[in-house]
Amino acid sequence: MTKKRALITGITGQDGSYLAELLLQHDYEVHGIVRRSSSMNRSRIDHLMAFESGQEKRLFLHYGDLSDSVSLVKLLYNLQPDEIYNLAAQSHIQVSFEIPEYTGDICGVGAARILEAILETGIRKKVRFYQASTAEMFGKVQEVPQSETTPFWPRSPYACSKIFAYWLTVNYRESYGLHASNGILFNHESPRRGETFVTRKITRSATRIKLGLQKELYLGNLDAKRDWGFAAEYVEVMWRMLQQDEPGDYVVATGETHTVREFCQEAFGRLDLDWKEFVRYDERYKRPAEVDVLVGNSMKAAQKLNWRPKVRFKELVRIMVDADLELAKAEARMAGKT
Repeated sequence: MTKKRALITGITGQDGSYLAELLLQHDYEVHGIVRRSSSMNRSRIDHLMAFESGQEKRLFLHYGDLSDSVSLVKLLYNLQPDEIYNLAAQSHIQVSFEIPEYTGDICGVGAARILEAILETGIRKKVRFYQASTAEMFGKVQEVPQSETTPFWPRSPYACSKIFAYWLTVNYRESYGLHASNGILFNHESPRRGETFVTRKITRSATRIKLGLQKELYLGNLDAKRDWGFAAEYVEVMWRMLQQDEPGDYVVATGETHTVREFCQEAFGRLDLDWKEFVRYDERYKRPAEVDVLVGNSMKAAQKLNWRPKVRFKELVRIMVDADLELAKAEARMAGKT
């Protein structure tokens, strides 16, 4: 039986690495697009590359970029993938205010380049396309909780660019009959989360403070409320969307909301520390336009995809703190502090 072939943009990121793992478990041939740079950051997929040593190779990396339509067309011509997962993005909200043009080019126009490449290469009848959308599109929320029918009100250049990609995916689905789906994922975290994102910043700092490697943690809005889930679970929903007979758009969330303050309390408490002694407010981390509360209603995913989250807030924080504590211990050993 011929293996399914999947292409993942953003394969070296948190979601991309977990998705690659999942697809390999389902016996896919997995291809990923990576940008050429002076520093190669492939730490999240190193174990997948190593795992394949001496076995049939099923994971392949290709140089490319969402800003380069020619490389995308060539790649699709050569690969003829069965599934495409567009996960690549400039996804840091604060940074999007500083580089809005680049953010819009990669997150918004980048999706247009892939969709056009699908048409140009003539694979639109066979391929299934997943677009990574985001709860940030709801921004200044118009209802609580947010579902697939909640109006968007973006509050950052990142969210604006993602709305462009969202509606473009819907448009190409309706105009050209593409099997194209949007996953409106609420905040999803893991030990593989980038260290500049608030949850990982908290767990990484808390463990370093515990071991005397750091003294304080500076954060912005502690009252922001988010719906936090486990990234390793959320990539399964992406895959399930593309296994359906009909494409669609789905909210993916836990349905629970917690503040950044609660995340601090839980993370530091796991280490028997009082977060109030170490966390400081820093005006620099305040967004020009705040998103106060995000909480999702994923009933559609439960009913049509038979998916429900298993990892809840406290367990998620525990997973992240425990993983970062091991990193901090290794760092302490290197620094001669243990």
